Amino acid sequence: MQSLLRVNDLSIGFGSNKPTVDRVSFTVNAGETLALVGESGSGKTLSCRAILRILPSSAQIRSGEIVLNCGGNDIDLAKLGERKLRSIRGDRVSMIFQEPMRSLSPLHRIGDQVGEVLKLHRNSSESVAKREVLAEFERVGFNDPERTYCAYPFELSGGMQQRAMIAMATVAKPELLIADEPTTALDMTTQAQVLGLLKKLQAESGMALILVTHDLGVVANMADQVVVMNKGRVMEAGSSDLVLGSPAHPYTRKLFAAAPVIPEFVDPAAQPRQSDIILSLRDVSKTYGVRQGSAWSPGTTIQAVNGVNLDVPRGKVVAIVGESGSGKSTCARIALGAESSDAGGQVLFKESPQADAIEVQSLNPMDRCDFQRKAQMVFQDPHSSLSPRMQIVDALTEPLDIHGIGTPAERRDRAIELLEQVGLDPSMLRRYPHAFSGGQRQRLSIARALALRPRLLVCDEPTSALDVSVQAQILDLLEDIRDRLQLSYLFISHDLAVVARIADEVAVMRRGRIIEQAPPELLLANPRHPYTQALIAAHPEPDIHRPIDLETVAMGAGEPDTWPDAFRYTDGAAPPLKQFESNHLVRTHA
Repeated sequence: MQSLLRVNDLSIGFGSNKPTVDRVSFTVNAGETLALVGESGSGKTLSCRAILRILPSSAQIRSGEIVLNCGGNDIDLAKLGERKLRSIRGDRVSMIFQEPMRSLSPLHRIGDQVGEVLKLHRNSSESVAKREVLAEFERVGFNDPERTYCAYPFELSGGMQQRAMIAMATVAKPELLIADEPTTALDMTTQAQVLGLLKKLQAESGMALILVTHDLGVVANMADQVVVMNKGRVMEAGSSDLVLGSPAHPYTRKLFAAAPVIPEFVDPAAQPRQSDIILSLRDVSKTYGVRQGSAWSPGTTIQAVNGVNLDVPRGKVVAIVGESGSGKSTCARIALGAESSDAGGQVLFKESPQADAIEVQSLNPMDRCDFQRKAQMVFQDPHSSLSPRMQIVDALTEPLDIHGIGTPAERRDRAIELLEQVGLDPSMLRRYPHAFSGGQRQRLSIARALALRPRLLVCDEPTSALDVSVQAQILDLLEDIRDRLQLSYLFISHDLAVVARIADEVAVMRRGRIIEQAPPELLLANPRHPYTQALIAAHPEPDIHRPIDLETVAMGAGEPDTWPDAFRYTDGAAPPLKQFESNHLVRTHA
């Protein structure tokens, strides 16, 4: 079989430094999926950007060739002129970027952005481009293509934005599609649907696919060939059944060891519920008003959280799991008093077993400031939560400064102590956030949250955007800190494998409601609700013999009126949350 793309001895460097990508070679055949696997900084994305020559201005291709077969003729893209290269980008070779919100223009409608590809490469008229774009929107799974065509990016969820990016990349029917971490920040059910969509589009069009990822579970479900990269070099390469079935290189085995998997529990023993509760949510709901497109149109409301009851025992980890838009983060903000719940809801906090419970929602400014010393949040994106203009010493001492704690010397000593607690060197105090890796920035975010010695941490997706090996390190750190400092966690996640490792209790949310709740060993051994079953089925396993069950995912992740009768909503009203067995609650009519 003649190869569609050959990359031979590719080296890329910055300035006079040693190569960041060092003599990388791989081949992609028509209709084949090649997975580039490795941690952040391994050179995967840089290698793929070199194919389209969209490298940073300071990067240089120092050696190698990138040969694309175009209608039987080999063209070296590394030496091709810019004008001819523009005719290939987006036409013969397209790319899906990792973060669609940063790649889509916020000022232009989705349909216009996707249609631009056809106008540039096919000279299509407005009407022809719109017709083809609407057909592509239908192919990638938009229920209402017309509405999507007129929507702006911020009006779509993360999964829908990614589908729009896929439509933009595939509308011109490319021969090669490069997908750079297309599912990293998506929840599990959306990830499974996007991966299924890519496979479907590939089968229909026969295009080749280069999939950039750090998730071996995704690789097992998608790849024909695998190239494992580390620090700019190829560590191992071969067919997926050989690399995944019998990894030869220690680095590949390390990635396997770090890959999160959902454990199998057999006959789990029921654990007694703890009566010492540090945080309690009672009948918490949250409704938002949403304006329509016209100032004269009546507004509408969205029920983000609906009647949530949840307790966090002292010294334990309670996790809330669900897809984007399920209300997880809204619950977290309400728990910390950053959002107010609707009338009738209560958030109760007890600093110690002997203390009186305080009502977080009704605190005055002085008492709220005191409460915020005892309850802190670790955010999902440390790059956004750490100021790029502040040195680390200032970021760590700022909470102490705000609350008037200690002298400048004592605050600096506390900053050193915090760095040591999260496994970083005190010599890093004078650095800025951009000088750290993603995992190190998340450690810094945890250190800042610990500055005031809180009793409760709310962790909002703290590992979702991290490599699997870094994710494992952060979970180790959170477990160590919890045990050493006797902290309690409210842990927000979309990944049941992560939750199974760290949580003592799991509440599964869907569209603002808790639909199932139990300790992880009970929940994973005997999931009752179809949505919980979908979350489990959607988790990609690093085993080519255990593909994602897309049928189960589609059933559970579908509309509530498509669920089995025992779980179906009646006239929009959800069934009650009932006790199925000891410590196991399920929202069901049965």
